[in-house]
Amino acid sequence: QVQLVESGGGLVQAGGSLRLSCVASGLLFRRTFMGWFRQAPGQEREFVASTLWNGVTTYYADSVKGRFTISRDNVKNTVSLEMNSLKPEDTAVYYCAAHYSGNIFQEKSYNNWGQGTQVTVSS
Repeated sequence: QVQLVESGGGLVQAGGSLRLSCVASGLLFRRTFMGWFRQAPGQEREFVASTLWNGVTTYYADSVKGRFTISRDNVKNTVSLEMNSLKPEDTAVYYCAAHYSGNIFQEKSYNNWGQGTQVTVSS
């Protein structure tokens, strides 16, 4: 059974930083692309960042490029999201996801999800 458990969310002022972590179990982590998505109230879940197997190749949404960094540790089966220069519009529930097949930017390409962690950025 695949489990993804996120941690690290919280309340931060605009301009601040947070680091999210996701521990994975029950899957061949080192061969799985991993991603982060987020969902703000009243909005659809959107792609934030993803990393391929080696952690070197990464992709970002334009809205977070240059501020967020995704990384992974294939020994500890963790994927992290370092978030800097946070803005109020970054407020959302952030989800860790394991890719299954298809376009890595699309939610439907991921078949396992964490429970989510709330990030709130105050102005």
